[in-house]
Amino acid sequence: MALLNGFDLVLELPCIYSISSAENFASGAIKTLNSLKIVDTISFGCETENLNILKEFADILTEQPAEFKSLLEHELSKGVSFPKARENALLMYLNNIRKSANILSSPNNILAIEYLKALKETHSSIEPLGIKRIGPEYNSTIASGNFASATAIRKYINDRNFYVLDKVMPQVSYDIIEDALKKGHYVNGLLVYEKQIMFVLRNMTVAQIADLPDVSEGLENLIKNAANSCNSLVEFMSIVKSKRYTQTRIQRILLYALLGITKEDMENSKKLDPYIRVLGCNSNGQYLLSNICKENKKLQVITSVKNFITTCKNKKLLMMLEKDIQSTNIYTLGYEYDSYSNLDYTTKMITY
Repeated sequence: MALLNGFDLVLELPCIYSISSAENFASGAIKTLNSLKIVDTISFGCETENLNILKEFADILTEQPAEFKSLLEHELSKGVSFPKARENALLMYLNNIRKSANILSSPNNILAIEYLKALKETHSSIEPLGIKRIGPEYNSTIASGNFASATAIRKYINDRNFYVLDKVMPQVSYDIIEDALKKGHYVNGLLVYEKQIMFVLRNMTVAQIADLPDVSEGLENLIKNAANSCNSLVEFMSIVKSKRYTQTRIQRILLYALLGITKEDMENSKKLDPYIRVLGCNSNGQYLLSNICKENKKLQVITSVKNFITTCKNKKLLMMLEKDIQSTNIYTLGYEYDSYSNLDYTTKMITY
């Protein structure tokens, strides 16, 4: 879809970043772009046109002034989730709730702030370019004219509402989605893996659950008890989710359990510069890739998974790739037909 809509080079963000928190998601992306040594700008969506105020928030979160840290600790002591505590602490620190409240509660702004943080923390020369979001909001389930949120598009796909989909997607993207649905190569959501997740959690010890990223403060006991007493994710979420532990955080934990991602794996991902996994390119992309390799001869570039596994000597990068392969194998279990494994080995890089 990306290549047919005008992009030249498509790289994969390793799974351990893509299912992580907004902070580690953004960090993985920025580290990847920094390592290419030819990127001058990163663009991202945001709900505000004022990039300067997002930079101000990013600076505070990066520098962590003593007053802000104190406010954050105070808010966390109230038993609210970390994102909410951080938002409240920022609003109090800035002492301008009217100006800042809507900005900090908007999902695209939150990720934009994390990109800006990652740029600052890595001393990157890449310039940020904010693209103002227009049309329906992030979680809207209804299209507006030719615009629809990703949430709405997923709903229309699940409902097989081709009439609306055809209006809100580029034609080539629509054609690819339609073909995937006909082949049964589409996953509706996390509920598809309900039994696999419950099986994994029941097989894990409390200590193993405690070793999952984002699990703290005795949450492992609640998760274990819930897994042992129910057999649906809806029931499980109703037991575990709370004011302190958001549904998004619990869903991340479930994915970590399913993929066997530990706290050590997550910490390693924060210290690593990820490999460059090429998914596809056109002729311009091939030219870019050639320049990237010239600029950084030590860059770990993957165009063949098999070759990379054979030649790479970095065990932590191999662990990261192992999680990518495992995630693909589990993902295809959600297909209606042709649930083949090892697609990372057999699917060729797409070229145009």
